[in-house]
Amino acid sequence: MSQTAVDVVGSDRSVVAARINGEIKDLATPVSDSDQVEPIAADSPEGLAILRHSSAHVAAQAVQKLFPEAKLGIGPPIKDGFYYEFDVPEPFTPEDLKAIEKEMVSILKSGQEFRRRVVSEADATSELAGEPYKLRLIGSEGGSEVMEVGGAELTIYDNVDPKSGEVCWSDLCRGPHVPNTRYIPPNAVKVMRSSASYWLGDQANESLQRLYGTAWPSKDDLKAYLTFLEEAERRDHRRLGAELDLFSFPEEIGSGLAVFHPKGGVVRRVMEDYSRKRHEEGGYEFVNSPHITKAQLFEKSGHLDWYAEGMYPAMHLDAEMDAEGNVRRQGADYYLKPMNCPMHNLIFSARGRSYRELPLRLFEFGTVYRYEKSGVVQGLTRARGFTQDDAHIYCTKEQMPGELDRLLTFVLDLLRDYGLTDFYLELSTRNPDKSVGTQEEWAEATEALRIAAEKQNLEFVLDEGGAAFYGPKISVQAKDAIGRTWQMSTIQVDFQLPQRFDLEYQSSEGTRERPIMIHRALFGSIERFFAVLLEHYAGAFPPWLAPVQVVGIPITDDHVAYLQQVAEKLAARGVRVEVDTSDDRMQKKIRNAQRTKVPYMLIAGDEDLAAGAVSFRYRDGTQKNGVPVEEAVAEIVQAVDDRVQV
Repeated sequence: MSQTAVDVVGSDRSVVAARINGEIKDLATPVSDSDQVEPIAADSPEGLAILRHSSAHVAAQAVQKLFPEAKLGIGPPIKDGFYYEFDVPEPFTPEDLKAIEKEMVSILKSGQEFRRRVVSEADATSELAGEPYKLRLIGSEGGSEVMEVGGAELTIYDNVDPKSGEVCWSDLCRGPHVPNTRYIPPNAVKVMRSSASYWLGDQANESLQRLYGTAWPSKDDLKAYLTFLEEAERRDHRRLGAELDLFSFPEEIGSGLAVFHPKGGVVRRVMEDYSRKRHEEGGYEFVNSPHITKAQLFEKSGHLDWYAEGMYPAMHLDAEMDAEGNVRRQGADYYLKPMNCPMHNLIFSARGRSYRELPLRLFEFGTVYRYEKSGVVQGLTRARGFTQDDAHIYCTKEQMPGELDRLLTFVLDLLRDYGLTDFYLELSTRNPDKSVGTQEEWAEATEALRIAAEKQNLEFVLDEGGAAFYGPKISVQAKDAIGRTWQMSTIQVDFQLPQRFDLEYQSSEGTRERPIMIHRALFGSIERFFAVLLEHYAGAFPPWLAPVQVVGIPITDDHVAYLQQVAEKLAARGVRVEVDTSDDRMQKKIRNAQRTKVPYMLIAGDEDLAAGAVSFRYRDGTQKNGVPVEEAVAEIVQAVDDRVQV
């Protein structure tokens, strides 16, 4: 009797697959005594992907039972869930989603077995004649997201009724899958939503309906995830931006282009001012560059070769015609800049440079424009116009290791000042198909970044092939208050642009040498960092960042003048303060201050006025009564100056 992986690792449903000689396989895979077999747990990253990919098949089976005309697209696992795409006559309705989930539960309870079989291209083409999108995948390699094909063999998975042995449904897929649908708890699966998509993500292709779902090893896991989503929704920066009157996205301006309102402008200014102060202390020099430039600059930098799809279309300007309609001057193509580095190179090369000037650290809050596809634009976190806190450091090869170490420490310390403290580092390495420069240059740059990263004593992961075309990079990944990971700062070593721009400095021996260029965006963009902090704090910014730091709340109109005098003392110390002189009752004023997440409320009545004091109410609802005004002012100023995280 032949032995399978399940005979080695056991049939407990907490194990969904096996790693056999380093490859993840179905539990039904035959093994020999010499094979190395390890269990894949359902709650491991690999196990969750298998659980969710199997759930995607169940969702597709449910859709085709309810909507027989539906044609299958692709159905991969994704972070926290799965999706499956369909060509259907009409978009799915909310009622359709409920019916699909109900049918999924029925399939899961039936215990259908996932059975793998190898097929030839000819047999697959015949069997899937009614599935036009699957036919396109046969014979192709697809991509990492295309689970249908790839690997050494072409395979189909059948969902088989365990009692009758009847094949209930089949799909082209490379697997692996759980042994049967009972491995997926029916109370741990949920259909989330649907949206429009394009076949293989290409807008030139057919429009499809994408069904999103989630699946977990247990009911409690699903409940915890849904609770997390509720909290994430409560913190959504787009909602908070409107509720707190911070920013908006007017239709008249266009998708992905934000305007900041006065309160949002205050937060942004404070963020930028503190960053400027720290950069001044760090030896950076401030520069500015225009928003638009001739095409030749981006031809020289290589961005038109490697990044044109992410740029706004060219504007043809400066052409002139004479009275007879003949071209007097040809004109030129201009582009909105998608990044600042080419212009900083022109600043470096504007005059001769000496080794004595290096490292030269140029810094700019530079607004850039990137033509993101409409489907990926998302509030401030994925915008089309945004301001980078962009720095470019020019140094000698000998200075590079020390500069990277110094730079990474500077970045992490500044992020901590804004209240982010949980980090790991990601090193993105060369993609041979999308890069320029020699292997030796890339190896040297990658090793320098690796050494700098390891000195920080943080978790460190590799992103193989994820670097930009001109050099490897380190990304600082930060976790927020509810455990989500955000990519923050990036640091890239670049040997290529100094060559393309023929940048040189005079060495101590009088020779002309090429500098090393280091790209660094600390926040990524001001807008995105604003959104991350807004969600991290759920709108309750610490006092130093809050748009309004103090609200004075008079018990009656007789106490307004007194609180205005207190407000003047605070304003003289640089505190952002308002006195609520509205007709609302005191309790309503307190609720308004709490709703707008003001850190401090100073309440005054007759006793306070007589004693030269205030009642000191904090954002969390705690209160101190009879606090002398000077003491209250001192406490607030101290909290702001110390950047207290409350």
